[in-house]
Amino acid sequence: MKKTLLFLPLLFLIISCNNQKKETTIVEQIAEANGFENWNDVEEIRYTFNVKVNDSLRTSRAWTWKPKTHEVSLNTANNTVTYNHETEAAANEKIDQQFINDQYWLLFPFHLVWDDMEWEHTKEATAPISGEQMQRVTVKYPGEAGYTPGDMYEIYFGEDNMIREWVYLSGGSRENPFATTWENYEEHRGIPIAKTHRNKDGSFELFFTDVSVE
Repeated sequence: MKKTLLFLPLLFLIISCNNQKKETTIVEQIAEANGFENWNDVEEIRYTFNVKVNDSLRTSRAWTWKPKTHEVSLNTANNTVTYNHETEAAANEKIDQQFINDQYWLLFPFHLVWDDMEWEHTKEATAPISGEQMQRVTVKYPGEAGYTPGDMYEIYFGEDNMIREWVYLSGGSRENPFATTWENYEEHRGIPIAKTHRNKDGSFELFFTDVSVE
């Protein structure tokens, strides 16, 4: 009997430790809901980043990215520029800034686990565009991080951990919050990508075309 009583607390401790190992943070759950487990299988991703303002196309950039080799290509009608994002970013700073911006919109859920940032989870919050009650994660980048240090994002998502709206706060300032939707999800090799982002009055639309994942 004494051996059994001693064994039971040890068993509960082992079960408790196993349960703790399985626990994931909310930002990891968002990344996982967006197919993060499939990212290591990606050899190449292609996409065109487009921005419309008042129905006028202002920006269109076509990218090819090979994440395993860090090779990035910007494809235009007249030229193709290829560089190594890991070793040649400084020598191609303007293009690299565009690359970071565009793929950030494309794969932001993965940046929640890739990047060094602080985050805070709120279980009930009002989404800025739809007015619906959702969960919110507020993330803040360090003051010395990346091309736009100190940026903040408020991410609004449902019970499925898929992002539905977000607010961009440049440099962490709340003076000019910029809110858009995350919609028109399309799955590519197990990675759902929100192809459309609109502001509340529809005057701004950021969208992706020619998306392919190999």
